[in-house]
Order: sequence, then structure tokens, then C-alpha cells
Amino acid sequence: MEVHVRFEEALAEVAACAVPGALERLQQYVRPEWVEEELSWSGTASVRRRRLPAEQVVWLIIAMGLFRDEPIERLVDMLDLALPDERQTLVAKSAITQARERLTEDPLAYLFITTASEWAARSAESDRWRGLNVYGLDGTTLRVPDSPENRAAFGGAHAGGGRGESGYPLVRVVAMMAVRSHLLSAFQFADYRTGETTLARDMWQQVPENSLVLVDRGFLVKKDLIGLELSGNRHWLTRSKVNTKWSVLEKLGKDDYLVEWDVHETDLPSHWQIRAIHYRRKGHGRMTLLTSLIDPEKYPADELVELYHERWETELGYDEVKTHLLNRQETLRSRTPQGVRQELWGIALAYNLVRLEMERVAAEAGVPPTRISFTASLHLIRAELAWMGGARFATGTIPARLRRLREHMKRLILPPRRRERAYPRAVKVKMSNYARKRPVSTRRK
Repeated sequence: MEVHVRFEEALAEVAACAVPGALERLQQYVRPEWVEEELSWSGTASVRRRRLPAEQVVWLIIAMGLFRDEPIERLVDMLDLALPDERQTLVAKSAITQARERLTEDPLAYLFITTASEWAARSAESDRWRGLNVYGLDGTTLRVPDSPENRAAFGGAHAGGGRGESGYPLVRVVAMMAVRSHLLSAFQFADYRTGETTLARDMWQQVPENSLVLVDRGFLVKKDLIGLELSGNRHWLTRSKVNTKWSVLEKLGKDDYLVEWDVHETDLPSHWQIRAIHYRRKGHGRMTLLTSLIDPEKYPADELVELYHERWETELGYDEVKTHLLNRQETLRSRTPQGVRQELWGIALAYNLVRLEMERVAAEAGVPPTRISFTASLHLIRAELAWMGGARFATGTIPARLRRLREHMKRLILPPRRRERAYPRAVKVKMSNYARKRPVSTRRK
């Protein structure tokens, strides 16, 4: 089965010219005017033609997210990002650092917001549940290099037992994604001291109209969820906390109730009606879902129970970023807070570009995007970019490459998920009993 026709057409063009643009496969998703707009908006467009103009540095930052193990100067050479000069010299590492500093984080943030709003919305609308776009929202943390600047800017968790702060500074991340394609629609980060619900507060305003957001019970904040409902046809679904209290108003069906919250929040009604659904899963006690979808005929309880467990797609998305995109590395690359913020936007953009490729392959193969292997897709994209950006090759090898590619594409499609499988949470790596290693001054006293 040929599921990558356009890629084969691109390779056919390769046969006609020796070395094509290495990033052409991914650049096709980003409109040129988007890059021009974000550089103009941030005031970082290159007036003077440098070896590394601003628009090329944008792609360099995205490539840093795609190629976790490659040195940054190697990426410039491998992807042919630097403009040629008369002497055909290589770009110095210091020049690359200066180019990143000139760019700042703002253009990357603007580009992500512009692209994500279109890509994720289009993806969610193509696979609705009962007329609603389905999103998931959750938080996580990422380690950054342990430089004095990063620790001052981001802080870290306290290890307990008198061992002080965690070994690395930590960045708090909250993201919202279209759960049925994993495309990120919103992305926020801050220092570790900022809580998830605080960081997500601005994100609720980015939920599109006619949408349902799946969240875990840590985001069960009345002010935020009621505010979401009041802003339009926007809804939420989550599990109840142990200490969540309500009054039953009406029985809607078996283990299905219309209930009322006592709100006790300023600028909100004193009482609010929601829906409570009790259910059990094998090996677990009784659990309760709470939701703003109170119509039992339009939104059946059994379907809501099944739908809620799609929330785990956000956890799988974070795993794809940490385990595969970042290769389980201890930290990000950047040793300055501005570099960290810039790198985070690049990672979010790189992840979405991989997911766009996967969504296209899934459509051609006739399977859901979640049936496409992220790991295999990422390896193919990395190999393609490295090959297309490398040295000249013999055009006679194209047919053999195409045959191998078709065989590899078959491996992208995963078998259907087995719903009976369960993965209980457990600690895989415990914190060390040793004190955190601290920098030691080498100056003589």
C-alpha cells in the first residue's frame, strides 16, 4: 500500500536536481507570510543580509527540537541554513549564538500561536464527538541546564529530607491539544513556582467555540470552569475530587444526576448546575465524572465515560516529547532563560510539524492519527532531512530508496489499541539519597 505518494513525487524531483532544500518537506506547512509577519511583529527581521538571517534562525530553532543529539553548528551545515559567502567558509559557533540572541523568543512564540490555532482547529473539527471539538489540557515539567541564570529564573522542586532543591531547575509547562490527532493548540510555560492551574488560566480563553475540554481533577477549579461555560458553547469534563461537594437536584438515569454546586466565588452566581456520573472500572472503586454537558439524551452517560479516558492522549503526547523527541535527555540545551524559552517554542513547533506529517499519512492510509507510530515517523523525518541536506548522491539510487521507503511506511501503522490493557501509576526511578552536586569554585583562596 502506497501511503506516501507526495513524498515519492518529491523524491522524483530530487532525481532531476542534485541537492534540494532540506527543510522543504516541513516548510510546506508554514506559509511564508507567517514567518514574515512574526519577524516584522517582533522587530527582528534582518535588514542587513547576514550569513544566518532571522528567517533561517527560526528553522534552526525548530531543527534543534527535531535533532536532539546534533550540535547546533552541525545543524546549520547539515540543513544548509547559512547563506554562502565568497570564500565558502563555515559559520562560526559564536555567530550562531549571536544570531539566536538577535532573534529572541518572541518570533517563535508568535509563529507557534499563528500555526497552532489553524492546524489544531482544523484537525479537531475533522473528528468531532457529537458536534464538539475534543481537546485535552494537562501540565508537566521539563528540566533545564543547571546554570545560575536558569536556577534564578525558573527555580526547582524541593527534594525533602534536608537535601535542598532538585538537581536541575524546572520549567512548568501546560499544553492543550486536539486529543484525536495530538496537535498542540495552545502552549504555556513559566517558572516551577507557578502552579498548573494558574498557568492554565489564560489558556481557557483560547478554547475554540463548540468545544469540549478533557482535564484531570487537578484542574477542577470552579472559577475557571464556570467561566469557560459562560464564554460561549464551550464545555468541560473531569473526574471529581474526594472532597468535592454538591446537592442532588434530579436523577437523569442510572448513576446519572443533575447536581448543584455552591460556588462562593466573587463575580459568579452563588449556585451552578452540573452533571455527576458514577461508574466503575474493573479493578477500581467507584469513580465520578463531573461535566457541564447536562443533557442526558444529547450526551449519553456511557459515551461520556468512554470519552473521558481519551484524556490520556495528552499524557501520551508528553511522553512523545520527553521520551522520543528529546531522547530522554536530562535537560534542554540552553543555559540562559531567554535561550530556554526560545528552545521550548521550537520544540512545540517541531512536535506539531511531526504530527502534521503523521496526520497526512493516516489520512492516506485510512486510519486514525493515533494509529501512526510517532517514533517511526520521527526517525523517518530525521533521516529524510539529513539525507536531503547532505552531500550529493547518485540519482540511480532513487528507485531502490523508494522501494525501501514504501516498506518502511508500512511499519508506521500500529495495531488497534487494546482497551483492556491497564498501566497503573508506579515510581520507576526514585530520588537519590545523595546530596545534590553543587558547583565548586576553582579559584584559589
